[in-house]
Amino acid sequence: MHLFQRLIAAFFFLWLPFVTMAADGQVGNRVKYGGGSLQAFKAGEELKLFVDSDVARLVHKKDTPTLIRGDAITEISYGQDVRRRIEEAAALAIFTLGIGAVVAFSKAKKHYIGLIWNDGTSKGGIVLQARKDDYRGILLALEGLTGKKAIDADAAKNEAKKPSK
Repeated sequence: MHLFQRLIAAFFFLWLPFVTMAADGQVGNRVKYGGGSLQAFKAGEELKLFVDSDVARLVHKKDTPTLIRGDAITEISYGQDVRRRIEEAAALAIFTLGIGAVVAFSKAKKHYIGLIWNDGTSKGGIVLQARKDDYRGILLALEGLTGKKAIDADAAKNEAKKPSK
């Protein structure tokens, strides 16, 4: 038994450096294209967002990356879409009574990041949906790229709803 464990450990020890060398060394974040002025993507498509020192790159599978220069980005915004999970609860309630009620009271959040740019020749804007684990990291990377502070779109929306005195 010990010989078998040692062989497996040796295999993984020798295999790991080759796997890490095979990676391209670039870390990207998975996002969904929510919409905007880029005709290369459809709403809901999975993309990878890479934030380099001077450019943000959006890559769809192995296609040519779409580049957005950092100095051209004029605004970064972010917000959330919160909804109740009524549909999921109704479907679950058919099979289990108690769990369906618990799901009905839970909320689903989607995190969105908006970019607006103007590079002199073209203007545009996009909305990206990020995973909750990557959301804040993407915002910080984009703020570092552009030197601009991200705007909370939800705060602006809530401020507009307040009655004036």
